[in-house]
Amino acid sequence: MDRDQLVEHLRFASALGVDGVSRDPAWRLRNGASASGTPDAAEGHEALASASETLPTIREDIGDCTRCKLHQLGRKQIVFGVGSPDAALMFIGEAPGADEDIQGEPFVGRAGQLLTRIIEAIGLRREDVYIANVIKCRPPQNRNPEPDEVETCEPFLFRQVDALKPRVIVALGKFAAQTLLRTSEPISRLRGRVCDYRGAKLIPTFHPAYLLRNPSSKRQVWEDMKLVSELLRADDGHT
Repeated sequence: MDRDQLVEHLRFASALGVDGVSRDPAWRLRNGASASGTPDAAEGHEALASASETLPTIREDIGDCTRCKLHQLGRKQIVFGVGSPDAALMFIGEAPGADEDIQGEPFVGRAGQLLTRIIEAIGLRREDVYIANVIKCRPPQNRNPEPDEVETCEPFLFRQVDALKPRVIVALGKFAAQTLLRTSEPISRLRGRVCDYRGAKLIPTFHPAYLLRNPSSKRQVWEDMKLVSELLRADDGHT
């Protein structure tokens, strides 16, 4: 395709309402296409959120998901996400735990209670933010999600982010931060950074479960959350 053809192609795409392009591999899996580009409705990899897509429509699309092996390994239900559909701040963790699997809501155990206190410490309520995980089903024995499970489920997270359009995202813990940022750097080096992610500012920090085991790290998380608060205020036009 030469330059003139590319310009014409982009002009046509714009007329259809496409307002951008991405090199993100997951975006190529939209409209039920598999990684090879072959249509595969069973995969459910609609990674590109349309302008009208909402969180309820994404949840409906997931259904009682059987796309990866986790549905055969003891998960009780889908843990989609919870919070305000207008949230400027989004938290993304790794995967549901036992309490979350039972209640169907992310971060409801001891770590979730600590997360609620962290949110309140910057002057917000839990219902003011949106909370989700990289994957929607609990892995057995709370093991880390495996690559094929992430590959299958992550496009739904992309769609959540794109529908929500948060201004700031906090990646909670090593797994979430490394997965979202496509890096193997340790969380101790990632935390506190400000990264661009799908139109938002992403800040990695320690997982609340880690803080329960290592309370001395709470000060670092507080520094990260002050940065989050500053970014939110800056976007609101406050100093």
